[in-house]
Amino acid sequence: MLLWQWKRFEELAVDELYRVLALREQVFVVEQKSIYQDADGHDPGAHHLLGTVPESPEPLLAAYLRVLPPGLKYAEASFGRVVTAPSMRRYGYGKLLVEKGLAFIEATFPGAPIRIGAQHYLQRFYEGFGFRCVSDVYDEDGIPHIDMLR
Repeated sequence: MLLWQWKRFEELAVDELYRVLALREQVFVVEQKSIYQDADGHDPGAHHLLGTVPESPEPLLAAYLRVLPPGLKYAEASFGRVVTAPSMRRYGYGKLLVEKGLAFIEATFPGAPIRIGAQHYLQRFYEGFGFRCVSDVYDEDGIPHIDMLR
C-alpha cells in the first residue's frame, strides 16, 4: 500500500520536490529518451499527487501526477506527468493514479471538462476512463501524442 498525499507546490518540501523532479526525469527524459524542458512553468499552479512507500528505509516516491486547473495550460482542467517508478510497475499504480486524479478534478472543479495530452500508445488506456481522441497524432518532444477530452 502506498501513502497518497495531495500537495500544492508551496506545500512540497524541498526533498519531496527533488524526488518528484528526479522521477519525472528518470522516466520521461532518460528512459523514454525524450529531451525536453520538464520544468515547464506549470508546477507552481498545479496540485501534486505523491504516492510514497511508507515503510521504505529511504523515502521512495513510487507514483506521481499533477493536476492543472482550468485555464493554466488548457481552457479545461487537465492532468499529466503521470509516472510510476520503474521498480514499482505492475502493481496497478498507473490506473490508481488516474482514478485519483479524476476524482480530485471532479471534486475540485465540478463539471469541468478534462483535456489531456496523452502519449499515443496510451490511447486505449485513457479511453477506459471515458476519454476520446480529439486531435491527430502530433510529435511532442520526439514522442507521438494525441489530445483527449472527457
